[in-house]
Amino acid sequence: MQNKKIIFVWGLILWSTVSFSNPLPSAAYEPDSVERPKDWFNLDPLDNGVMGTSTNKAYSLLLKGKEPKEVVVVAVIDSGVDINHEDLKGKIWVNEDEIPGNNIDDDRNGYVDDVNGWNFIGGPDGSNIGADSYELTREYVRLKPIYGEADPDKIKKRDQEEYSYWLSIRNEWEEKRKEAEMNFTFTSSLQKNLTEVAKILKTALGKEDITMTDLAELESEDEAVLKAAAMVGQLFQNIGQEDANLNDILADLEGAVKHYKNQKEFAFNPDFDPRGIVGDDPDNYKERIYGNKDVIGPDASHGTHVSGIIAADRNNDLGMRGISEYALIMPIRAVPDGDERDKDIANSIYYAVDNGADIINMSFGKGYSPGKKYVDRAVKFAKRKGVLLIHAAGNSGEELQRDNNFPNRWLGKKKEASNWVEVGASAWEVGTNLPGSFSNYSQEAVDLFAPGVDIYSTIPEDKYEANSGTSMAAPVVSGVTALILAYYPDLKPSQIRDILQQSVYDQSEQMVLKPGDDETVTFGSLSISGGIVNAYKALQLAESFSGGGK
Repeated sequence: MQNKKIIFVWGLILWSTVSFSNPLPSAAYEPDSVERPKDWFNLDPLDNGVMGTSTNKAYSLLLKGKEPKEVVVVAVIDSGVDINHEDLKGKIWVNEDEIPGNNIDDDRNGYVDDVNGWNFIGGPDGSNIGADSYELTREYVRLKPIYGEADPDKIKKRDQEEYSYWLSIRNEWEEKRKEAEMNFTFTSSLQKNLTEVAKILKTALGKEDITMTDLAELESEDEAVLKAAAMVGQLFQNIGQEDANLNDILADLEGAVKHYKNQKEFAFNPDFDPRGIVGDDPDNYKERIYGNKDVIGPDASHGTHVSGIIAADRNNDLGMRGISEYALIMPIRAVPDGDERDKDIANSIYYAVDNGADIINMSFGKGYSPGKKYVDRAVKFAKRKGVLLIHAAGNSGEELQRDNNFPNRWLGKKKEASNWVEVGASAWEVGTNLPGSFSNYSQEAVDLFAPGVDIYSTIPEDKYEANSGTSMAAPVVSGVTALILAYYPDLKPSQIRDILQQSVYDQSEQMVLKPGDDETVTFGSLSISGGIVNAYKALQLAESFSGGGK
């Protein structure tokens, strides 16, 4: 899944507080100098002063009184989707040819009781994979028996390339596993220490929520209380947010500890392999029929958040408004807590296309892809069937290349998929912090940017929260695309990609901080289009494009 390279800024802040050294990189923070509504991604840059998509403006000025020509199906390949969420009622795809719960493959597509989608990381008994290892670890496990004890001088010429690949895999795995273990030890210690500090302050102040204002009003002669207040005060100062709350920081710290624990126990653990749950042959890419009907899974937070951005009900009085009023979500579960497998992604694409998806949202990615050619075949199949694939660029603050993020648009050495849109993440505020500090970028591989910082959307159990990542930016574009297709269903994927690129809110000349770096560059150097997706302008441009069947 996206955002696996978490920069745990709170831990670094506390470390700098204790040691008075190790200053924080500026790229670790997001802008917070303007007041922003929860639904800022639907708003207009000119009318509302935030770098949204002008979606609300499109509904009020372009679409009012205009009937859509079709409902658009958006397949969400993800961790699972809470199909029972209050804000997604009536927005989940239904396989009308399947009779629910009769344990019969009524439509004879090979998937029993696939009423709302399919789960490729579940077992026939209804069990599910929650966590899985990283592809780096799986490649390490695959190659170690072959080259782990090999004599470099005896490697045959034909095996030299693979041996060099093994060496790079081994070195990277050993380095990252060690780093994960150190981060887990470090953040666990920080959590313990900060929890004790919080207890001291909560007792002294007689309240649970501690803010900077509370610390300023604190009166005490107790040395332990004063020391705790000084540490947390420096922590708040380094964060740079006036409304910072100690409980929020503790919650983030708890998330970081969980993340690094999972890395240690699952992601970089060569002895961890949950695939037996599924019961398939993971090396047989021709195998299509496996998994189960559970599209929710053990943790549907990520997929539910993505789905809400695309299609949450715009006409009720509940938590938020999705972008497309006329979209249905087809949940396909294929992304664990860890790296997705190429076999599952290829089969997910085939399933989506075969069952009528118009768009496939892919908010995931990884650094290695041993089965890339099989995923590429599925991408080509989607192209032939007129299905657009929208992919999150990733959250490593790096420039995308052919070999550092998968899946990607490149098909072989020379060809590119014309039905592929790659999306970077942007923030709400025009200026140097416009690109998300975590977002990947590329003037050759990223088509455009879209809102991806503090995006408020649905999560399981009828709840809502704000999340950041290119995982949020991709469904923004999927939602805009679904809106376009609802009114202009004859547009081809390549035409839609052109429309999205040509109709951006142009910020190409704006000087910004390059993600992951202190260097100042033009926003135009970070993507092909140099702008932010804009629903209002995209619909206007779609009107002028010729139709023609997909």
